Amino acid sequence: KKLFRINQMTRSCMAPLSEGQKSLLATIRDFVNKEIIPVAPALEREDKYPAELVEKFKELGLFGATIPEKYGGLGLDTKTYALIIEEICRGWMSLSGVINSHLIMAYIVEKHGTEQQKNEYLPLFASGEKRGGICITEPDAGSDVQAIKTVARLNDGKYIVNGTKMFITNSLHGDTFALVAKTDPKADPAYKGISLFIAEKGPGFNVVREIKKLGYKGIDTCELSFEDYEVSPTSIVGNVEGQGFYHIMSGLELGRINVAARAVGVARACLQDAVTYASQREAFGKPISRHQAIQIKIADMSTKIQAAHLLVMSAAEKFDRGERADLEAGMAKLFASEICLEVSVDAMRIHGGYGYTTDLTVERHFRDAPLMIIGEGTNEIQKLLIAKNVLKNYPSGDFIFEGSL
Repeated sequence: KKLFRINQMTRSCMAPLSEGQKSLLATIRDFVNKEIIPVAPALEREDKYPAELVEKFKELGLFGATIPEKYGGLGLDTKTYALIIEEICRGWMSLSGVINSHLIMAYIVEKHGTEQQKNEYLPLFASGEKRGGICITEPDAGSDVQAIKTVARLNDGKYIVNGTKMFITNSLHGDTFALVAKTDPKADPAYKGISLFIAEKGPGFNVVREIKKLGYKGIDTCELSFEDYEVSPTSIVGNVEGQGFYHIMSGLELGRINVAARAVGVARACLQDAVTYASQREAFGKPISRHQAIQIKIADMSTKIQAAHLLVMSAAEKFDRGERADLEAGMAKLFASEICLEVSVDAMRIHGGYGYTTDLTVERHFRDAPLMIIGEGTNEIQKLLIAKNVLKNYPSGDFIFEGSL
């Protein structure tokens, strides 16, 4: 029985897609090919918000991709969602940012919110009427969430929030945010004093500036300040203080799967461009795709992408089973983001001088790739978390065998 179970778990990430999944992904792929790829270069070059494409996301129901159907969402599993993100990022990675932090927030409300919070916010998130975001990072606190300085103090039945947040996606066009703040600044350990608020824009919620970036263009990334911003106690997720650290960490598992899927999508676009170019470009009397030097690069790129894709699928399936997937999500995010940058460089090498110009999309992929190495926890932090997880939970070190029992 144990052998059968191990075999079943090993084969799970290779399970074929259902007809419904195939049909949905075919729709998304057609949308990417016809409506995203043709306009992405101009929008990216102008750093212009893709308002029309965002509206089409709403029409496709993507703002409710992982939100249960009873709240008006599509109710997709994480595996299908990850495959959709791969396809979108094959067209233009920036667009995935419109729904990633939005769906992290929706997930947190669904899993940890009160019934009132779920009924109030999830239908509006699913329709895209309300757009969510995550407010964690600060000028002096990134991967070390416990070091945040934003404070929410209870005063006359209201929490008064003061602090600064950095690199917040959807800051301009979003309106409802998962705001991480300390309700007990003196708590020891510090994470026990962190609470998570459902924070809607209003007086004291200030967008300070839009931050210009190397890549990930077209999507608003801003600095925010909270100056005596008032929020009701009923806006604390789950109506319980001190649980914010756990709530946001659970959401980041989904976020890391998303970032890993983004990286796979960008890498796939790089390989697609490289194969097309290598088949057309001739050198020494034949297409460069027939030269071994190029073939070796294409083989390496393809193998890395397949391995990254399988890591993403494995993490998504474990997450869908309702199990902790912090190890698998971290591995997927770490590996996929690193190979994405490597593949983008190899694609540029295959294109030669043309790859260094803005005439082709290869240079955009190269500029977008580093975001996945940094986003949702730097890869250096991922390595520490992976090592701690293996050492703590798998004494023999053989986590593949032990994790299957």
